Amino acid sequence: MNFFQAIVLGLVQALTEYLPVSSSAHIRIIGDLMLGSDPGAAFTAIIQLGTELAVLLYFRKDIIRILTHWFGCLGGKDGKTWQERMGSKDRDAALGWYIIVGTLPIVIAGLLFQNAIETSLRNLWITVIVLLVFGVLLWYVDARSRQIKTIQEMDVRDAALFGVGQMLALIPGVSRSGGTITFGRAMGYTRESAVRVSFLMAIPAVFGAGILEAIKALKDVNADAMFPGWGATIAATVVSFVVGYVVIIGFLKFVSTFSYKAFAVYRIGLAVVVALLLITGVLPATAAVA
Repeated sequence: MNFFQAIVLGLVQALTEYLPVSSSAHIRIIGDLMLGSDPGAAFTAIIQLGTELAVLLYFRKDIIRILTHWFGCLGGKDGKTWQERMGSKDRDAALGWYIIVGTLPIVIAGLLFQNAIETSLRNLWITVIVLLVFGVLLWYVDARSRQIKTIQEMDVRDAALFGVGQMLALIPGVSRSGGTITFGRAMGYTRESAVRVSFLMAIPAVFGAGILEAIKALKDVNADAMFPGWGATIAATVVSFVVGYVVIIGFLKFVSTFSYKAFAVYRIGLAVVVALLLITGVLPATAAVA
């Protein structure tokens, strides 16, 4: 992988991480088309940290407020009963607990099915199917569901269902934001609230997993034939951070006015294109590793 290719993949990561179109599918597809193989675990894990840092920066005030209230209630600021410690009198503290509840499904499933996630589920035919299915689901649910609930109305049940949507993103092509947004809209959350919940729930799950994956991958970085070197990797990470931050701003403004139809149509179109590339032999169904 050369410097230019690294920057392109950093840009792809930034443009697709937060949109309901599956960044993992795009990195895999673009990587195969451009490099002829998987971009490499170390490089992929590191550039993902760039996009997650963008989320931390954008939602820094929300994160600080939620953490402050969560620790405060846990310490008994609103009372000593377990309900009060769980945020019965503080919505921000309760939201902290809901984010934890929503994170559990993806953590548990990730540990239980790690081998399948890293091998058999990465088959591009599976990616084609889930791109198509979740594209249709997103289109249908967004068009049919009312916009009556906000993030302030979330409860434990809703948090768990958001978590199931996020868990399904372990299958490449589902899209973490696509899964959570689809489940959120099905429950009647406004488009903007569904996106905000998606972003906030991504922080512990994706950022934590990203750090662990980066540490693990860095141990084998010298044996990774695709690794472009630290200069190119850092540059690609900066690109994923800067462009990712801009994408967050633009996406939140977009969904406050328009529906998710455009993203659903894009997913369906991408599924058709990838299927044609697989049929013609341009793309292999299983990833080649350099």
